[in-house]
Amino acid sequence: MIPPLRSLVAVTTIVLACHELSQAQSTTNAPEPTFANVRYGEHPKQKLYFWQAESDSPTPLVFYIHGGGWKGGDPQDKNLMSMLSILLEHKISVVSIQYRYIQDAVAADIKPPVKAPLEDAARALQFVRTKASQWNFDPQRIAASGGSAGGCTSLWLAFHDDMADPDSDDPVARQSTRLFCTATIRPQTTLDPLQMKQWTPNSNYGSHAFGIFKPGPKEFQLDFDAFLAQRDRLADWIAEYSPYALVSSDDPPTYLFYSNTPAIGQRQGDPTHTSNFGLKLHEHLQSKNVESELYYPGAPDAKHSTVHDYLIDRLTRNPK
Repeated sequence: MIPPLRSLVAVTTIVLACHELSQAQSTTNAPEPTFANVRYGEHPKQKLYFWQAESDSPTPLVFYIHGGGWKGGDPQDKNLMSMLSILLEHKISVVSIQYRYIQDAVAADIKPPVKAPLEDAARALQFVRTKASQWNFDPQRIAASGGSAGGCTSLWLAFHDDMADPDSDDPVARQSTRLFCTATIRPQTTLDPLQMKQWTPNSNYGSHAFGIFKPGPKEFQLDFDAFLAQRDRLADWIAEYSPYALVSSDDPPTYLFYSNTPAIGQRQGDPTHTSNFGLKLHEHLQSKNVESELYYPGAPDAKHSTVHDYLIDRLTRNPK
């Protein structure tokens, strides 16, 4: 049974207030990285930060990808800072990456532009795996996490076939891109404009991923109507870069956190971060027998109310 709207609003307000207080407290006391500005590529934005958990044995690792619409953001953002200390206390090491943005891809004539941030994440993950022994973590227990566009990238990594090239002369390229699990914060789960429109009628996100912008003096302004009109032309790119399109039965366990209640087919106050994204992906994953947990205020089957609770439980439990 869906809880009454008034109750859901009250619960949501409490959850968000506690989350914001936790973020403020955690950011103030956030530990310094063990290593900062570690290069995984030649572009100035291809760098990462690493926090090493104290442990005598190899630790699990959270591979964090910040949000910002693939147009901005901070690899030490509030979402990460709010859970960093507690992850380290539970002997989970953390990597957070910076990556090229849409505007960098457009300047370099990379098509579609979303290819740059997504493939940077894959390359960074492969690079990090080469450091497993040196940084004392288990390369088989890596969880991707991130908010908004960083969550979308995390899901793309989770559902994509392994991008390792075992015959490459490059030792980084030989590393796997597969994940142990993923836990994301209000991610976009599809880059298909038709799905977005069907799920949430006032959708307005995603055209920039494929280089579609409104004409005029303001650069990189999204144009959802043109995006929807050009969907057929973009079909191959959508199939390659939309997380929902890549789901298969061998994908890793997935946790999805949202702060609002789903209402499929109804307009949303924040259509870019609506839990409609989460509900439809959750249903899709379940249809493929992929382990999936969806949290939103009042969610009937959610076992974990925060991303860090899920990550700690999933990464530190003894293997069956």
